[in-house]
Amino acid sequence: MKDLIPVRKAVIAGNRHQELHLEDICRLLGLLRKKGIAVAIECQFAEYLISKGVEVKKDEIVEYPPADSGAAISIGGDGTFLRTARWIGRLGIPVLGINTGHLGFLASCTPGEGEHLVNLLYEGRAKVEERMALRVDVGDGGVSPALPYALNEVAILKEDTSSMINVRVDIDGHYLADYLADGLLISTPTGSTGYSLSVGGPIIFPTLDVICLSPIAPHTLTFRPCVVGGGVIIKACTTTRASQYRLSLDGVSVLMDAGSEIRVTKADFAPKVIRPSDESFASTLRNKLLWGLR
Repeated sequence: MKDLIPVRKAVIAGNRHQELHLEDICRLLGLLRKKGIAVAIECQFAEYLISKGVEVKKDEIVEYPPADSGAAISIGGDGTFLRTARWIGRLGIPVLGINTGHLGFLASCTPGEGEHLVNLLYEGRAKVEERMALRVDVGDGGVSPALPYALNEVAILKEDTSSMINVRVDIDGHYLADYLADGLLISTPTGSTGYSLSVGGPIIFPTLDVICLSPIAPHTLTFRPCVVGGGVIIKACTTTRASQYRLSLDGVSVLMDAGSEIRVTKADFAPKVIRPSDESFASTLRNKLLWGLR
């Protein structure tokens, strides 16, 4: 982990379901401006705030995140955090998540912490944790049409509701298995507490350099989740009775032709997550998942 550089410009994104938290958002914006931290607000979120009577200046509205932003603030749940991270892309702007959704593994701060969070950003009193992302290429070097990067997982899913799909997987050119199932998840350590966990995948500490393959409702009971090194090349070729299957990167999905191959590798950059407290991942598991509770 690295220390956060004191922030003088913050870019803000959020979802459009903030009716219960508008007062906290107004207060956060006011605190940032008062502290001298320049504010840039993603245009769709800005339009939503304006429609709810929140004061947003015209020069604060942006379509793309300013490259000189010291931090991004995501207001919503973990899905909003993932969209914000995808919007930031390769710019290397660390993201702070304020949770107005449900569980909040990535968006771990509360809306009422505005003054504390603004002080942390301004003074640089927070840690920045680098996370693995996955890159997906299609066929002979083409970029995935579902955007090339995923912070949580790459999901290969059946499109037809009745029949299973077959996913042939090779690791570094060596045949691993043919997964006959409803689908296959290829997840990062960050994604191990999301979709992967719900299909029986292991919980992985988020700073580890590994990738997890978890079948979704496999036809054979001998299939179990498999963890491989972060530097491997995963090739997956999917066949199905239907003409297409669904490829999803952090919930953004496209239809792919049956028989097409994808290539999954670790991205050549690491998304950055701001940790505003010294809370460990172990304590997060206990608090969020009631880990070990009897």
